[in-house]
Amino acid sequence: MLSIIIPTLNEEKYLPLLLNSIKRQSFTDYEIIVADAGSKDKTVDIARQYGCKVVAGGLLPKGRNEGAKTASGNIFLFIDSDIVLPHPKFIENALQKMKEKNLGLAVFPLMPYGGKKIDKIGLSVWNAWIKLTQKFFPHGASIFLVKKDIHEAVGGFDEEISFVEDQPYVASCQKVAKFGIIDDPVLVSVRRYEKDGRFNVYFKYILADLHLLFIGPIKSDKFNYKFGHYEESPNKDKK
Repeated sequence: MLSIIIPTLNEEKYLPLLLNSIKRQSFTDYEIIVADAGSKDKTVDIARQYGCKVVAGGLLPKGRNEGAKTASGNIFLFIDSDIVLPHPKFIENALQKMKEKNLGLAVFPLMPYGGKKIDKIGLSVWNAWIKLTQKFFPHGASIFLVKKDIHEAVGGFDEEISFVEDQPYVASCQKVAKFGIIDDPVLVSVRRYEKDGRFNVYFKYILADLHLLFIGPIKSDKFNYKFGHYEESPNKDKK
């Protein structure tokens, strides 16, 4: 079984897009666990309407870990709530490629739905960067396919990390298992770019990468990362 784990906080506008894309999958041997950090909107009601198991979460690392603690599957798919799976065979193909390549952890390229041309350019640069650095500085973001025993072997996500917790997690997993990129991009919203400013976001992530490379994981609030501070509706006409 596959356990799909989604951390949430006030995601009533985006969660249905993700859940609908999961329900369209050809692969059906899965459970969905929503780890909610205290939503004040209809997020929890929506999750239950879709048959998801709901557990108490927190910031992204804690939410993912709490979801994993209650998971029944031997493989976890950690996925952010503003992702959309691009086609009905995404999970089926990803699991097959994971098996063929004997991967313990797999990550995926990202492409935007909606937004502007610069968003596609920015994420294309990101995709090229994670491929270029996968052997010596492994990266991942927003979606991770990982074997349960690998997640447990590294102790899950470090809950003390306040920003870009993804990279230390991937690096830890790479030390105990084979890591790879499955070249099937998922669709991610551009809400953070639109809310916080594109160049502010780009610059912040570049600085965070440099911090990781030369100093280590970010455990202070110096980057002022916010979780769940979005209010605008997604453009449902764009996929």
